[in-house]
Amino acid sequence: MTVSSLRVLVVAGARPNFMKVAPILRALRAAGHEGVLVHTGQHYDARMSESFFQDLDLPDPDYHLGVGSGSHAVQTARVMEAFEPVLREVSPDWVVVVGDVNSTVACALVAVKLKEAMGVRIAHVEAGLRSGDWRMPEEVNRVLTDRLSDLLLTPSRDAEPNLSAEGIPSERIRFVGNVMIDTLLHQLPRARARDYPGELGLTRGAYAVATLHRPSNVDDPEDLQTALEALARVARNRPVVLPIHPRTRKNVDRFGLDSVLEALTVVPPLGYREMVSLLDGAAVVLTDSGGLQEETTALGIPCVTLREQTERPITLTEGTNRMAEWPLSVEGVLKVTEAALSGASAGDEGSHRDPDGSSPGADGGAQGSPPRPEGWDGAAAVRIVRALAT
Repeated sequence: MTVSSLRVLVVAGARPNFMKVAPILRALRAAGHEGVLVHTGQHYDARMSESFFQDLDLPDPDYHLGVGSGSHAVQTARVMEAFEPVLREVSPDWVVVVGDVNSTVACALVAVKLKEAMGVRIAHVEAGLRSGDWRMPEEVNRVLTDRLSDLLLTPSRDAEPNLSAEGIPSERIRFVGNVMIDTLLHQLPRARARDYPGELGLTRGAYAVATLHRPSNVDDPEDLQTALEALARVARNRPVVLPIHPRTRKNVDRFGLDSVLEALTVVPPLGYREMVSLLDGAAVVLTDSGGLQEETTALGIPCVTLREQTERPITLTEGTNRMAEWPLSVEGVLKVTEAALSGASAGDEGSHRDPDGSSPGADGGAQGSPPRPEGWDGAAAVRIVRALAT
């Protein structure tokens, strides 16, 4: 049965969520449904939150909960406490949560407790991703949110077997594709026009980009020093730009590692278009971010993931991603980085395919580059809305 009009409460809590909710809200409006945006305020840094809303053409949130920072328990509890009265007031048909941050599981928990009384249903966008590493808070959030949700919207075909293995029936699972790639493709022309690499004096295809923020890399002084020294070693051959995460900046200062940063081009956290502009011109990306693994695959940029596991194995099997040797070492990171670069193309190490999959042009990519994974086509949000309405 198709529902004529829906009221959908869409939750965003942190930077990785914003790119996912923007196309969903557009698709809801285009289909004649009402989208109500809740920003929990889990990311409270203006540059990491407000600038993303501007870059992504997101409307001002209908509700801003302003929960701020705290331990996982404190933050999750604050989100739950603040979200419950909003849910009761809006009384939506669906609560849509995205990704794997604390806000995701917190709002799903509130909704499931009120499910019977209110008749609300829960949909999880980016369902079924698994790293198998329960030391990651994100893994806990993913598994619990999937268990609580009525509709599990998967970004890639390899997600459904994970859900089936956990006993979730197939009728609750719907493959929709990767909604974050909707935003990437929508914003790419403006990001390229932004030319952030040019502002830094960099040549397209002649520099690397790095990001570090996960506790496994930045919370222990020896681990952080190893990761930074590995990036400094890569920087002997090409500039390495490091948009530094607040957590990483704090720990660099706390551990007295500022001298290691001298070999790198360190910039503050970037807005979305700046970051995509930087990624699009990179020869290689070294990261512990899940989203950047996907974006580099969509852009055809070689990626080295600085983690023990990834919940996005499709970027390894059908994309441009490689895993660094674990535990991280300077020589190990350098070896995998050079292998990624040498495998990028037979010609210019900085070239890559256009995101539409076309053959190389002036900006183009290597002949024979694999296509993007199924459903990474810019239309995932449309499929999400159709799934909600049927």
